[in-house]
Amino acid sequence: MRAAMIDVVVFFFLLGVLARLVKSDLRLPEALYETLSIYLLLAIGLKGGIELSKQPLAALAPQVLACMALGFVIPFLLFPLARALRLNAADASALSAHYGSVSVVTFAVATAALSREGIAYESHAALWVAVMEAPGLVAGILLARHSMRAGVGGEYRRTNWGELAHDVLAGKSVLLLLGGLVIGAIAGVEGTAPIQAVFIDPFKGVLALFLLELGLVAGGRLAEVRRFGAAVLVIGLGVPPLLGLLGAGVGWALGLSTGGVALLATLAASASYIAAPTAMRIAVPEANAALSITAALGITFPFNLLIGIPLYITLAQRITA
Repeated sequence: MRAAMIDVVVFFFLLGVLARLVKSDLRLPEALYETLSIYLLLAIGLKGGIELSKQPLAALAPQVLACMALGFVIPFLLFPLARALRLNAADASALSAHYGSVSVVTFAVATAALSREGIAYESHAALWVAVMEAPGLVAGILLARHSMRAGVGGEYRRTNWGELAHDVLAGKSVLLLLGGLVIGAIAGVEGTAPIQAVFIDPFKGVLALFLLELGLVAGGRLAEVRRFGAAVLVIGLGVPPLLGLLGAGVGWALGLSTGGVALLATLAASASYIAAPTAMRIAVPEANAALSITAALGITFPFNLLIGIPLYITLAQRITA
């Protein structure tokens, strides 16, 4: 693939991977990493909220419902494949939940790529991210409960849904995304103008720094691939294009723009490595967390950045032509 086809922020991710592979001492301070993640989530939410202020919410109901349904269905589609690859029920359900949920950073890179190519997309697309975060996690938990009927000693282990709901809905990613959406929708264009120089203009530069850190993390996960074998490669590389095709089909059915179809395909093909690990650790503690994170962050995330996003954009252009 020509370098011109890759957005500049992706090169920062590759730099991080390279730094880890050559055993460099490059590290981002943990406090800075947290600050960058908070900034990105708020900025994405704010931009979506500003656009929400320009249109009636009722008109967006079909998109919201379709996105929620898409996130909920994906784990049920992936679970049989994971089981066929000889993953146990706990690992299969947790892994499926990671892919049912979404990656905010992958979404941010996709929007940057679309803007760079001059391809328009629905400006309220951040709303899709917010509503797709939780349904996949709920579906993964239901799969786990159905396939693991007996807990330790043969007793059924109940899920503390209250604790889980609090962790998912009050967790950093959902809270900041929804908070940014609400603030942007209430304040509108004029109300958010004073903070545009902080949250809008520097967005891509902050995204580049965050991807540098993710490159360091993903580079450290590459050694785990051999440990988990072929299953993690089949899911990490083979599943995203299929889910991307599903997401593109839903976007086309909704009548989205070319950019909107590409973004929904990207979201469907992405995997969560922020909200999902925490939720699965609470709901399915029997699952091997390293397996899911290796697949989502170590394999699928780099695949989508380098190959997936350009592929989904091309697919969207073909089906909306």
